[in-house]
Amino acid sequence: MELKDIQKDLEKILSPKRFRHSRGVAETARHLAEKYGADSRKAYVAGWVHDCAKELSLADMQHIVKDAGLKADSYLLSSRALLHGPAGSILAETKYGIGDKEIQSAVYYHTTGRADMTLLEKIIFLADYIEPSRDFPGVDNLRKLSEINLDEALLAAYDSTISHLLDQKAYIYDLTFIGRNDLVLKIKEKKNEKE
Repeated sequence: MELKDIQKDLEKILSPKRFRHSRGVAETARHLAEKYGADSRKAYVAGWVHDCAKELSLADMQHIVKDAGLKADSYLLSSRALLHGPAGSILAETKYGIGDKEIQSAVYYHTTGRADMTLLEKIIFLADYIEPSRDFPGVDNLRKLSEINLDEALLAAYDSTISHLLDQKAYIYDLTFIGRNDLVLKIKEKKNEKE
């Protein structure tokens, strides 16, 4: 499916606010990809489709994931906020014909993060967090940091998410902690190499 056809379909199935957000993520992801040496076309496509499952019912997301034989723990299966990533990664392939595993993986992990994130996964995770329509305390600082150091910006996004969830006394998904801690170690290793 051509990107223009994907965009037309997304405009039909997403709310105007979610469609605007997807455009913002695509444009931000393309910018970050150009800045940090990733494939800007893949980043742009992944940005457009990252939330393609976001407005489905939880039952529909569960059905998509189970039909694809994707292994998911009980918490992931019970959370629309988290399950739309895995469900969206499947729809990227089955509905939109995006066979690129890098794009699928970036869509899959854009809400949780994970250890050993690829450059494209980092870019989509961060672009989703800082795109122009996002408005929360600290987002402008994150945008500035994203222009200086991708990993530091990603770490700040993880910290902001975890702090928010702690304030809400909400469950924090394992992959998010694991991804954050992995990034802390990698940043530390890079600093030690420079010294």
